[in-house]
Amino acid sequence: MSASGPRPADDAAQGPPWAGLGGVLFDVDGTLYDQGKLRLLMGLELVRFALGHGTRAAGLVRSIVCFRRTREALRALGQPAGSLEELQYREAARRAGTDETQMREVVEEWMLRRPLRHLARCRRPGVRELLGLLRERGLKVGVFSDYPGRAKLAALGLMEYVSLTVCATDPEVNAFKPHPQGLQHACRQWALPPQAVLYVGDRPEVDAVGAAALGMPCAILSRPASRARSADAAPHFAFSSFADLRQALGG
Repeated sequence: MSASGPRPADDAAQGPPWAGLGGVLFDVDGTLYDQGKLRLLMGLELVRFALGHGTRAAGLVRSIVCFRRTREALRALGQPAGSLEELQYREAARRAGTDETQMREVVEEWMLRRPLRHLARCRRPGVRELLGLLRERGLKVGVFSDYPGRAKLAALGLMEYVSLTVCATDPEVNAFKPHPQGLQHACRQWALPPQAVLYVGDRPEVDAVGAAALGMPCAILSRPASRARSADAAPHFAFSSFADLRQALGG
């Protein structure tokens, strides 16, 4: 797949050139599960928390919002000289006007632990069938995400299919997407060239851009309404479901 320009959504139906694939990497959040549904369920948890804890809920929400916005802002940083894992908490705490330890506690409870109980019901249809097809064909399967992925994979019931998990805050990566370091690290772990690995994500401005920097083919799961907005993004093939992607791969 060339990285010279964007591919329209209907290119996928013409058969992407993936015959030589050796592995497939997946983003996790918003890709393997419906992030909108999860946020709705977590919003209900926050409402219940607010009913029992009053004004504490406002500080909780402020910390979560600041953490998410901080991580988005840090995408432009690339690879910092120090630890990205520590920097994200330090900077988010500064923006929220709170203690760094408290910020960590909020994130670990409300963004990492509590959502796990809801993930199984938010898993995208067709993902197990696709992963099963990849395993049958002897392809390597892994994930690369901006957040830690192992606990989420276990909660989704998908860990058995995955041989590699890479996180943006791992010391070997230390960069949020779209920096290509995480994808490159995964390729090195598999001893595969980027052109032999497909990256599957949900954000063309992040996932497709990182893949294009390495000449790696990329599939984006997107709703039809969002495809026009991604037309100017890096080269990628757009699919509306895992069933469509599986069909394109010949399953």
